[in-house]
Amino acid sequence: MDAVLNQLGGLMLRALPTFILLVILHFYLKWAFYGPMDRLLYRRWEATEGARKAAKDALAAADARSAAYQEAIRNARGEVFAEHERIRREWQRRQAAAIEETRRKSESAIREAKDALAAEASAGRLTLAARSEALAEEIAAALLRRRAS
Repeated sequence: MDAVLNQLGGLMLRALPTFILLVILHFYLKWAFYGPMDRLLYRRWEATEGARKAAKDALAAADARSAAYQEAIRNARGEVFAEHERIRREWQRRQAAAIEETRRKSESAIREAKDALAAEASAGRLTLAARSEALAEEIAAALLRRRAS
């Protein structure tokens, strides 16, 4: 058994430089390869997160601008509607004034026509009365002539 332990001790003694070399290789790779790789990955992660944050901020700003534009459009539509309503009321007022003016002119024309018709009827009655008297005298004279003959 001593021989096996001696051989095992010798094997360990010969493996010690390989073990030390592996430990040195581990720290070298950690320093030369994995360290820069970790820093690079961390910078990439920061850039990605920064880009995500910038995109989120840009999206929030775009939403805010969109809301402001929608509000401006809503206000402009309200102003246009108010202007159309004012124009419509003005047009209705002018139309009502024109209708009232036309009604007054029509009533005046009707009144003048009635007065002219009444004057014409009165003149016609006077003429008719005068002619009827003249006609009555003619008839009476004709009847008297017939009786006298």
